[in-house]
Amino acid sequence: MSARTAPHRHLHIASTRFGSAAVRLALPALVIGAGAGLAAVAFRWLIEHATWLFSGHADYSAVTGHPANPWVPWLGAGFVVLAPAVGGLLYGPLIQRFAREARGHGVPEVMFAIAQNGGRIRGSVAVVKALASAICIGAGGSVGREGPIIQIGSALGSTIGRWLRMPEVRLRTLVACGAAGGISATFNAPVAGVFFALELLLRDFTPTSFGAVAIASVTAALIGRAVFGDTAFLHLPSIGGVTPPEYLLFALLGLVAGMIGIGFTRVLYLVEDACDLLWTATRGPEWLRPVVGGVVLGALLLALPQLYGVGYPVLERGVAGQYAIGFLAVLVVGKVLATSLTLGIGGSGGVFAPSLFVGAMAGAGFGEVVAMVDPGMRGQVGAFAVVGMAAVFAGSTRAPITAGIMLFELTGDTALLLPIVVAVVIATAVSKVLSRDTIYTLKLSRRGVDLTDSAARAPAGATVGASARPLGPVLPSTATAAQVLEVLEDHEGDPVVLVDADGEFAGVVSARSVGDAVLGDRDFAARPATEVVAEVRVVRSSALLEDVVPDVVGATETGGLPVVDGSGRPVGWLGPADALRALVPVTT
Repeated sequence: MSARTAPHRHLHIASTRFGSAAVRLALPALVIGAGAGLAAVAFRWLIEHATWLFSGHADYSAVTGHPANPWVPWLGAGFVVLAPAVGGLLYGPLIQRFAREARGHGVPEVMFAIAQNGGRIRGSVAVVKALASAICIGAGGSVGREGPIIQIGSALGSTIGRWLRMPEVRLRTLVACGAAGGISATFNAPVAGVFFALELLLRDFTPTSFGAVAIASVTAALIGRAVFGDTAFLHLPSIGGVTPPEYLLFALLGLVAGMIGIGFTRVLYLVEDACDLLWTATRGPEWLRPVVGGVVLGALLLALPQLYGVGYPVLERGVAGQYAIGFLAVLVVGKVLATSLTLGIGGSGGVFAPSLFVGAMAGAGFGEVVAMVDPGMRGQVGAFAVVGMAAVFAGSTRAPITAGIMLFELTGDTALLLPIVVAVVIATAVSKVLSRDTIYTLKLSRRGVDLTDSAARAPAGATVGASARPLGPVLPSTATAAQVLEVLEDHEGDPVVLVDADGEFAGVVSARSVGDAVLGDRDFAARPATEVVAEVRVVRSSALLEDVVPDVVGATETGGLPVVDGSGRPVGWLGPADALRALVPVTT
């Protein structure tokens, strides 16, 4: 290569590989979005066939009365008592043997992986989660399919990101891409998928994250629409206009919904604790727990078959005003108990759909009470049900943006946009006053992982050296800028640490510092690496972690800080994720 063309080659590499993180993530995000969309299609197919196998109906919650399973007609309606136990006999050992993190509702595990595990999720989780959740839901488990598809898509994103050897900051974004794609394809709600990933998982609205997640979400939505059609997954009635005085009622509904959302959370973990206590007393194997508990769940389903599976047909009937107020109250309590019991016995499924179900029934019941006081409001029961869905979801998850956008995409009714905003804001405020945790973060808090406190404190005496991870690429300070650039390419942009002849720290070269140096410099290739170092602080391994956390978080150019020993030799690297793992130690 001639001296004249070399600088242009380096300029091209620096501008394409390090000039725009969003462009670098575009293709992986596209692939992950397509994979998540296909996974959502396959997962829905698994649930449908599992439901046919266990109940003999497309959706047993939609039936009238207590019809028998045509595969075992001699059991009559009593088959629903055995179905969850038989399902537990299949998914219990599957989870216990291959992926225990597939137990439960999934989203907390994804949040933990992003916040404290660098975005790393085992690929086997996707397969186990899909099979276990499909069996659990098909056998009558009163949980949703959204939590599982979030975990499935996230595991896919993590697997592809690790295969591409992405650094942690990009790997976390790709995990969020998978989650967004799963939500988007399942709900046919690409915008809600984006904000779910950004608001709940990444907690990051930077342009780079937004761009990658949006690509994945739109791609997944296109695949979902090609298979399922361009219609909302729920068929909700058209809602009329809303008069100004009615906003006070929607505000009151938001207040009630916020309390219901927190109540749902408390009951969920109370039942889980009770199940843990009872099963510990029996000293039985963990894989057998869903079988024994499935009989109890089946008895509840025998009394209320409307709680079988996800229950979207029941939700639609409630929004349409087909249930009396007393039965609506029974469904609210029943769904909370059935979902809590399903997860408490070791089932696999989400709480996303159950929160929408509870919100719809609570909102419809609220609307019925209003109609009893003012018969002229009879036609607005559906509006209160839809707003209740958004408000209870916001109250339990504390994600008002996602809740508002989700319900707007589901209905497409602009008349309800402002009532939804009013209700979710109030529900979120009530939730924050009543509880420090959400339905997702409480599971982690109970394990000693606090994602709600931004002002966490390090354990007494924790040092930087004990929290740092091993160094990445290291080069001698005599290296040229061109050599450093080659190493940066091989290590996906991870910063390169330079050392002098004595092994002492001589600087850090980052992707950004190289990009800034190469622009307009025709002699870039021959420049010493020490001339393109980034401005970065060095931290001593003996320093207290709590004293350097602000500097670590603020080192956005290099994604962390180099750690040196008492002689000035680099011994490790401290990134924000490393500091967070030390700040909030995990206990089991």
